[in-house]
Amino acid sequence: MNIFNRYSKFIQDYIYRSGWKTLRAVQNAAGDAIFNTDENVLLTASTASGKTEAAFFPILSLLEENPSSTVGVLYIAPLKALINDQFERLNELCDEANILVTRWHGDANQGKKRKVLKKPRGIIQITPESLESLLINKHMEIPSLFGDLRFVVIDEVHSLLRADRGLQTFCLIERLCRVAGCNPRRVGLSATIGNPDEAGKFISSGSGRGIVIPKFEGAKEVWRISMEHFFKTPPQADEDKENIPKALVVEQPTDTAPKTADPGIGYIFEHTRGKKCLVFTNSREECELVCQYLRNYCEANHEPDRFLIHHGNLSASYRESAEEEMKDDDSLISICATATLELGIDIGRLERAFHLDAPFTVSGFLQRMGRTGRRNAPSEMWFVMREEHPESRAMLPVMIPWYLIQGIALVQLYIEERFVEPPRTDRLPYSLLYHQTMSTLASHGEMTPAELASRVLSLSAFRRITQEDYKILLRHLIETEHIARTENGGLIVGLAGEPVVNNYKFYAVFQENIEYTVFADSEQLGTIVNPPPIGDKIAIVGRVWVVDEVDHLHKKVYCSLVKGNIPAYFGDVPGDIHTKILERMYGVLSENKNYPYLMRHAVCRLADARDIFKKAGMISRPLVHLGGNMWVLFPWLGTYAFMALERFLKIKCVNSLGLKGVNPAKPYYIQFTMKVSEEEFYYIVCEEAKKEFDPMELVYPNENPIFEKYDEYVPEELVRKGFAYGVLDIEGMKKRILGWKNGFKTLE
Repeated sequence: MNIFNRYSKFIQDYIYRSGWKTLRAVQNAAGDAIFNTDENVLLTASTASGKTEAAFFPILSLLEENPSSTVGVLYIAPLKALINDQFERLNELCDEANILVTRWHGDANQGKKRKVLKKPRGIIQITPESLESLLINKHMEIPSLFGDLRFVVIDEVHSLLRADRGLQTFCLIERLCRVAGCNPRRVGLSATIGNPDEAGKFISSGSGRGIVIPKFEGAKEVWRISMEHFFKTPPQADEDKENIPKALVVEQPTDTAPKTADPGIGYIFEHTRGKKCLVFTNSREECELVCQYLRNYCEANHEPDRFLIHHGNLSASYRESAEEEMKDDDSLISICATATLELGIDIGRLERAFHLDAPFTVSGFLQRMGRTGRRNAPSEMWFVMREEHPESRAMLPVMIPWYLIQGIALVQLYIEERFVEPPRTDRLPYSLLYHQTMSTLASHGEMTPAELASRVLSLSAFRRITQEDYKILLRHLIETEHIARTENGGLIVGLAGEPVVNNYKFYAVFQENIEYTVFADSEQLGTIVNPPPIGDKIAIVGRVWVVDEVDHLHKKVYCSLVKGNIPAYFGDVPGDIHTKILERMYGVLSENKNYPYLMRHAVCRLADARDIFKKAGMISRPLVHLGGNMWVLFPWLGTYAFMALERFLKIKCVNSLGLKGVNPAKPYYIQFTMKVSEEEFYYIVCEEAKKEFDPMELVYPNENPIFEKYDEYVPEELVRKGFAYGVLDIEGMKKRILGWKNGFKTLE
């Protein structure tokens, strides 16, 4: 079948105008799957491979052949910025065919929304949160708006596979289809899917359709990767070293640096000059500090400021200004960013990306890597790993450069195994259960308990939730007045539930902090958490400000610009590191392999770390003696198995081991004192691990381990159960313990 000939004429004309000589492999494969089957489709291809066009060319052709009587396509994306970016591309494509494209999010034009409500047609682009709002506030319009919906396109679907937000998205799709009486096909798009088959099942759950995952020969990946290490103060790892293995060498930073000089930041400063780059960090706090330092370098070197900043706490005007600057191919501005620029926004011809320290996931690494290499240039990522010099009396664990080892492990896992983190499908999402229960009541009004249970528990996200657990939740919500009983015995949103549901923040299921909006005169800068007293300083938009006034009632902060460098705080950033990464970190330390992307300092620091690893005997045993009664355990486990192990030791083994002072550095090591020998340690923990025990036993007495946004409204017994059975990786922990076998066993 010739896919091009199957496209509608306006699509063919668009392709001719764009100067394409042939269709790409992903476009042929997607066309075959969408034209010739009636199943859901998962398209996985590298960033900038043309996935959006690959999906929409056949979808729009089918809609032109057989127009929908309502909105025909619902496009869901995790970021408003991605919707805005794709709006421009889709609008250009659809304009000639008179297909309406409507953005539907908090910043979108209200008049355009009213227009499509009056005459539903075309494509709606929406975030999960705006879809939640739509189902609650426009419930009566859902059938007329989506009654003939043909396709739901979920962009960057990998970002929705491991947390409540993804489960919420698919709950909303199922709920919309039931209310509207439609059965659209789902099309997932992503550049980084770890287990396509598992992801396909996740995407299709509750749809009643199968999944097609097209296989095709993609373009060959060409990467330019470098990884350098810096101590924040001299000397560097290569000083006075001889016989250094072959390593990449690039020009080092100049000596013209401000007093706050940090060699790693200076290195980034030098190698962004004359180029358009992204500088990725793992947190908004780090992003602010790096931007401050880079601007200090500009001032010290008498150069114009050439750095902007982009993260989720900035005002829309600052974020959009940075995005527009990125799209300018002639711009030589670099942007300090977090995950907000990780996803598929078109940022034009980007020459290079930097990454400060190691990302948490292979998926994050690939997404950030994919920001570069567009327009036929190879992808280019420069990792910059930094650490303080260990103190002269520092103990073994802090002698290991964990970020450097983690960065190497991430790269090697993908190069060697094409590993990317799989979906998390084994959770007990009680927080989301509360949220969808309240949302369902808010949208439908009064319902009987049986009807409510039928609507909510039948959603595929809650397949592991029992009816008994749901009864416990409903009884608790009635007792706490989040739900009220009517005279007829029905259920409605209660007095305590109304302020929760009626708050605009209810639409989101990801954790949020109490934030204050920051102003400088009339200009809105963004938001911060926990504003300091008047006269103290804050950091935002890559600059430092002094607080002039704090309005606690209206959550506003007024400030003035000053000079300096201070840390920012926007709330905690959780890390979720997979066990495969920790296992590969063990491999990095235990093997003698050279990695061609390591530069001189990094090569020397890795050699030092391997020497420490070898001399400490860490290759053959996870438990290392630090002196006296002090020991350190290196379990090489990911976040949730590590968490289970820490609790297992404290709860199941504490008395038999004589454990005290348990000090975890998650997920790298656990330091403690104990009264038994090494051999006794292995024997005791292995014997305990062989026993069957209820996961609830690893929850501390009177602990209420709140993890998700709405856990505070869930009965304590369900929060504890959800944590024990849905968060802690007890199986992974047990497997590791039983594999130690007296401590003399390397990881396989």
